[in-house]
This record gives sequence, structure tokens and C-alpha cells, in this order.
Amino acid sequence: MYCPTLLEQASGPPTDRKKNCISARWVDYQAKSSRTVKKALQAKDYDVLSAFRYAMRKFLRVSKEVVAARAKLTPEQYEALLAIKSSSGANGVTVGEISERLQVRHHTAVSPLDRLEARKFAVRKRTNSDKRMVNVKLTKTGATLLSRLALIHYGEIRRRTPEIMSALRRFQK
Repeated sequence: MYCPTLLEQASGPPTDRKKNCISARWVDYQAKSSRTVKKALQAKDYDVLSAFRYAMRKFLRVSKEVVAARAKLTPEQYEALLAIKSSSGANGVTVGEISERLQVRHHTAVSPLDRLEARKFAVRKRTNSDKRMVNVKLTKTGATLLSRLALIHYGEIRRRTPEIMSALRRFQK
């Protein structure tokens, strides 16, 4: 597993690699941010954090309602469809890459993929070069569904952009 924060291969058994990479990212983040992060937060800082989380929650609530009502999908299934579409090369995207995009462990990404495959929105195929590797692609049905849902999400996030940007700008003050 490649760990971009360390700019080197993550070490250890496969189950430890992601954990080591995440730990390394956290240490790297803390080292970089310790120069600029406050030692203690004031009331206005909590307001800033709350405003940002509130703006994001409103978008995520609408997103959850849209994917449930229009497609009977979970947010994770929708995010998996997005990950497949945005990351797919000619051969598709690996389950490992999907798990990274969803920020879950490999085995946790398998469940939404099982359901997407059962509904004919995605297909999995083992690679010829390494039978342990599985590539995932959208089906035509999955691509059509994603196109409809993504258009709604795109409009919603554009509608909420001023509120989200306003909340983010408050971090710079």
C-alpha cells in the first residue's frame, strides 16, 4: 500500500499497512499544524467549528434523503458509485481504492459493493495478472443512476456553497 504522506511504501502485514499509513498521516498532520494550531480554543472557535459542521450536516442530510428516496441506496453505496466513476481507468477501480475513497477498511467496503452488484449497478472482475485483485466497474444502469443522483447533488452543493465557504473563511480569521 502506498502511503503518500510518508512518500514511501507502508510497511507491515496488509492489515497493519492502512493503520500505519493513517497513523503516519496523523503524526505528519500534527507536526505541520502544531505551528499554527491554538493551544486552547475560545468560544468563537467553537462557533466556527459548529458552523462548519452544521453546514456540512445540512448537505449530508439532503444527500442521504435523496439517495434513499430516489434510488433506495445508502450514502455509502452512493459514495462507492462516485468513487468507481471518478477513479475508474479502463480496467475499473480496485476494492482497495474504493475503501480508501470511503475511508473504511477493505472488508467494510465489500458490503456496499455486494449490494450494488446485486442490483446490477456495478460488476466485479478478478484481474488476469493477479487473481487476488478485484476490479469494479459501473454497469450502464449504475452509470445512468449515478448521473441522475450526481446532478441533484451537484446542484445542492452549489446552492449551499456560500454557506459552506462562509464557514470555512471563519477559520482563517
